[in-house]
Amino acid sequence: MAIILQTDRLLLREYEDGDQEEAYRLLSDPVTMSFWPQPLDREQAAGWMRRSMDSCRENGFGRWLVVDKSTGGSVGDCGLMRASIGGREEIDLGYIIHHPHWRRGYGFEAASACMEYGFARLGLERICANMPVEHTASSRVAEKLGMIKEKEFSNPRNRGIMTCLYAKSRSAAEG
Repeated sequence: MAIILQTDRLLLREYEDGDQEEAYRLLSDPVTMSFWPQPLDREQAAGWMRRSMDSCRENGFGRWLVVDKSTGGSVGDCGLMRASIGGREEIDLGYIIHHPHWRRGYGFEAASACMEYGFARLGLERICANMPVEHTASSRVAEKLGMIKEKEFSNPRNRGIMTCLYAKSRSAAEG
């Protein structure tokens, strides 16, 4: 098991072949995935894992399984991926916390660790996050991370709904 990051309460680790059921449980949940075009089916969840694992091998970063240290159970998915957002290639910080674990600060805790890793360890210059305009909890996490809302745009990858783009530069993180 490749543990990438640790926080006070969480482990963030690379996905492994045996994590298909965990990924499916998280990504197929209609409440958890309510801001996505639709919950993922088994094949899509397996593809999510595969892309995350490939990104880790190719880029040194990807999406990781978020595990509660005290229980050993997974509570979500968080990490960095290369993505085209609003017509620009970006490093996208994503965080999905399974709805039974909402309102415990896990999203911020995991995302904060990923952002610090991206700037300090990977030397990334800019990290973005995007979410539907209505996803106020996700926007609050981005703002708490010190990200600045740069724009709203119609997102063709998510039903054409209005989406917020937040970003933070390494110089802002260091300053």
